[in-house]
Amino acid sequence: MLYNIIMYAIQMGVAVYSLFSEKVRKMWLGERASFGVLREQVDPDARYIWFHAASLGEFEQGRPLIEAIRRDYPEYKILLTFFSPSGYEVRKNYEGADIVTYLPIDTVTNARRFLRTVRPVMAFFIKYEFWYNYLHVLRHRGVPVYSVSSIFRKDQVFFKWYGRSYGRVLKCFTRFFVQNDESKRLLASIGIGDAMVVGDTRFDRVLQIKDASRQLPLVESFVGGSEKQRPVFVAGSSWQPDEEIFLKYFNEHREWKLIIAPHVIGEEHLKQILSLIHDRKVVRYTEANGQQASEADVMIIDCFGLLSSIYHYGDVSYVGGGFGVGIHNVLEAAVWNLPVIFGPNNRRFDEAQGLLKSGGGFEITDYDSFEQIMTRLAADKALLEKSGRASADFVASLSGATDKVISNIKL
Repeated sequence: MLYNIIMYAIQMGVAVYSLFSEKVRKMWLGERASFGVLREQVDPDARYIWFHAASLGEFEQGRPLIEAIRRDYPEYKILLTFFSPSGYEVRKNYEGADIVTYLPIDTVTNARRFLRTVRPVMAFFIKYEFWYNYLHVLRHRGVPVYSVSSIFRKDQVFFKWYGRSYGRVLKCFTRFFVQNDESKRLLASIGIGDAMVVGDTRFDRVLQIKDASRQLPLVESFVGGSEKQRPVFVAGSSWQPDEEIFLKYFNEHREWKLIIAPHVIGEEHLKQILSLIHDRKVVRYTEANGQQASEADVMIIDCFGLLSSIYHYGDVSYVGGGFGVGIHNVLEAAVWNLPVIFGPNNRRFDEAQGLLKSGGGFEITDYDSFEQIMTRLAADKALLEKSGRASADFVASLSGATDKVISNIKL
C-alpha cells in the first residue's frame, strides 16, 4: 500500500535528517526510546485510556478532557503520546498522565507492537490526527476510538476523488466530536454519520487557564496597580511584521504603556524589537525590579509561560502571526474581556471569525488600518468596553464541549 511505503520513507528520512536538526534528532531518539518507556512503565493490570496529540496546541485542546476523566474516573490510567518535540519536550512531566512518550511512526509493525504493549481500553485522537495503521489495529481490537475537536474542510484529501482510499481511515472512529456543522455535513457526504457537533474544547481550556492565572507583581508595578493612570496594550506571540506595525504607532502615541510578549524569544529578535522603539523607556521582564518597571513605558517579556496571565493587565490586546502562517491563540486574550486585534491570515481560524462577528475582534491589514482601529478604541470608551465584553461573552457562549464529550462516551 502506498501509505505504508510513504511511512517507511518518512521513517528513513527522519533518521537521516536527525543528523542535521536538533529538533528532528529529539523526535527520532524519542520515538526509538518509546517502546522501552512503555516496557518499563506500563502496568499490565491497569486499564489505560490513550490520548494522542500531535503537538502542544493539540494537547491544550485535549487537556480539559484528560483532566475531567482523571478527576471523575480515577480507576483508569492515562497514556499521553506526542508526535512533535514541541509538545513532548514541554509536557513530558505533565502530572495529569501516568505515562508520557512519543508515538512511533505509523508503520504496521509499530502500530501492532505499540498496542500489544499498552492494550488501551479507549483512545482519543485530538483534532487532526488520522494515523492509518494505528486506527485500523484499534478497530481490529474492538477499541472505541474518538476524534475530539476535529474540524473538516472540503479541500481536505478525504473529500477528493483521489483520497477516497485513504479516507476509509475515518471509518475506524467510533464517533467524531466535531467543532461545527460544516464538518458534520462533510463527514456525512462520505458516509460517516456518527458525528456530533460539540464545539471546541479550547474554549474550556482558556477558562481553566483564566481561573488558574497568576498575579505578577512586576507587571502590576509596570501598569501602576490599582492606581493605573495610562491604558495598557498587550501584544502576544508577536512576529517582526506585527511589531513593525504596532511599534510605529506607539512611538507616536505615548499615552499608552506597552507589553510585548514575542513568539520567538532570542537575543536577535529582542534586538530587532529594541531597534524599532524610539525614545521610550524599555525594561526586560527578567532584568527589571519594581521601581524600574513602574517608570518604564514598554515591558518586553523575555521568558515563556506568562502570556495567558499578562493579558489580565491589558486594555487592548494584539495577537500575532496574522502576517505569517496564521494567528496564534486569540482566545487567551479574549477571555479577559479585551478587544483582540490580529492580522489578515485568520480565515482558517473559526475562533477569530467568531470574534470578528461578535464585535470583539478587529482585523488589520497594514499600519493605516491598525491606526484607525486604535484611534476608535482610544477615543470611544463605550466601544472599548462593549468590544471587550463581546470577546468574553463569545468565549463563555462556546464553552462546555468537554462535558458534552464525557456525556457521550461509555466509561
